Amino acid sequence: MNTPTLLEHGYLTLATVTPELRLGDVEANTASITAAARRVAAEGAHLAVFPELSLTGYCCGDLFYQETLLNAARNGLARLAGLTAELQSALIVGLPLAAHGRLYNVAAFLANGRILGLVPKTHLPNTGEFYEQRWFAPARAWTGGENFALDLDGTLGLEKREIPFGTDLLFQAENMRECVIGIEICEDLWAVEPPSGRQALAGATLICNTSAGNELLGKSDYRRTLVTQQSARCLAAYAYANSGPNESSTDVVFSGHGLIAQNGKLIAESERFSFEETMLVSQVDIRRLLHERRLNSTWFGAAPPRFRRQIFQLQTPAGSTQRLRRRISPTPFVPSVPEKRDENCREIFSIQAAGLARRIRYTQTKAITMGISGGLDSTLALLVAVETFNRLGLDLRGIHAATLPGPGTSTRTLTNARALIRELGVTLHEIPISDALAQHLANIGHPNDRHDLTYENAQARERTHILMDLASRTGGFVVGTGDLSEAALGWATFNGDHISMYHVNIGVPKTLVRHLVTWAAKSRYVGPSRAILEDICATPVSPELLPPAADGRIAQETEKIVGPYELHDFFLFHFVRAGANPGKILFLATHAFAGKYDKATLRQWLRLFLRRFFANQYKRSVMPDGPKVGSVALSPRGDWRMPSDAESTLWLKELDALETA
Repeated sequence: MNTPTLLEHGYLTLATVTPELRLGDVEANTASITAAARRVAAEGAHLAVFPELSLTGYCCGDLFYQETLLNAARNGLARLAGLTAELQSALIVGLPLAAHGRLYNVAAFLANGRILGLVPKTHLPNTGEFYEQRWFAPARAWTGGENFALDLDGTLGLEKREIPFGTDLLFQAENMRECVIGIEICEDLWAVEPPSGRQALAGATLICNTSAGNELLGKSDYRRTLVTQQSARCLAAYAYANSGPNESSTDVVFSGHGLIAQNGKLIAESERFSFEETMLVSQVDIRRLLHERRLNSTWFGAAPPRFRRQIFQLQTPAGSTQRLRRRISPTPFVPSVPEKRDENCREIFSIQAAGLARRIRYTQTKAITMGISGGLDSTLALLVAVETFNRLGLDLRGIHAATLPGPGTSTRTLTNARALIRELGVTLHEIPISDALAQHLANIGHPNDRHDLTYENAQARERTHILMDLASRTGGFVVGTGDLSEAALGWATFNGDHISMYHVNIGVPKTLVRHLVTWAAKSRYVGPSRAILEDICATPVSPELLPPAADGRIAQETEKIVGPYELHDFFLFHFVRAGANPGKILFLATHAFAGKYDKATLRQWLRLFLRRFFANQYKRSVMPDGPKVGSVALSPRGDWRMPSDAESTLWLKELDALETA
């Protein structure tokens, strides 16, 4: 089996280019675009976008009336069209075209050695420094039908071609049908209703903008916002290629600002104000965009407008560099920038506290009960509870925090649990379960020294039993402490720690729990409380259901049994949020964890994730209420609805097939 290419994984490599420009010198500009196109092809770009009127320059003024300039631009276009057959890259370039007594500002789509279509500019600015209506007619003025009779120099072999013309053109790759390209020109993006909105509704997944926007104080920030917001609004990728400082500086200056965004996120940006060629190469995930559209019920609410689709073959330049250029975060739930991570922690903490506060107000109780193990999850739940009670002005003694030491409880976790409860000023209950467990096991005829699944589950159910009864006695309800990652893997005992009246951590993945506790320790606590929280963060994750080792150390570390949570959270994000298949998840994981896990290890844990995710849906189907805090959630009442007896066969079979790749 051949290794899938970037295109087969849904990644399109594209470039925005601001070439070196000689204003009005079409021969020189054609040569400059040709040289730039060769360079981006060598970088593996499937498509390169050049600025508005790039064959002539934007600032030609009344020279646009000159037949010499217009004819040279047509012939330059023909040469570039022929170049695409050689390079195997598609190009989008701008030029002025005259027909029916009018002049149009157009962008041409070139691929497979042909001019596939000409898209005229819709909105022509004519205020301030812009005078486009002096020279150009808007797209609506076109009266020439669906095609443009392009009369070229016969020596080029392209004379008298009928080229599709209009704002109703989309360009679709035959060998990657989900790659549909729409074009708008500069001011079109700034309009109240940009053409890209209609293009996206008609199926465009990539919008390309050939632009000539000058620079003013603060304009680059506004442009960046426009591009990213339009990509979000259209659920599309957006490539913006802008004219550079070699344009005329008579009254304004251009910067060559290149931008590439995907669904509201800026993924690449060029340097500005370079007189040399500026080239920006990145990749967009077209299949991820289709998944986002399928998830969005308002996306298909409006009838799509009618567009003509021009079909072309998307080619990978021969001998080019083929590699994944985008950084794949190994922690998709955890921002790598500390300031952003702290901001997210603050927001999540507030969401958790608001959810719990609403439940307390609704039940009109002044008491809650929770089990505190000295581990990360229960610590986070306790900190959220304290925050909630403080916000509501309730007595912290109404938080009944129970330590429930059993045969597997370590000295470290029990000591931390006791100390934290006392430091926070909540009510401590210490209720050992070893005797009750021994009696329970004896009642069902299970040897107390047989440390199997029954032995482990009995402890979880015994603790839940106690918490429920304690809540009944104190007049409150039980707050659960399990997290999102445990729910995905089914790493909880059914009718044990899986059950509560409100599941305050259920939206928080395991890789984020530690950061939340660390953030709370630094931002909310000082002295002994902070020291305890820091030690809890340094404690290995464990259910502590087996007796400690002879030296007192924790004998049962979760990640040695079920696998690294950083991998499972990565798999969870890309499986649920991005809708990726096993092949793509494994492909992304090999890049995200390069040098840390080999492919065989990644495949091993991905197989376990898929098996457990499918096999444990029945636990999620009866999951307690709890707040969603991020874009991934598994509530059966909201984000994830799946039959409890769904088969994992297709996914595992696909993963097995990858072993021969």
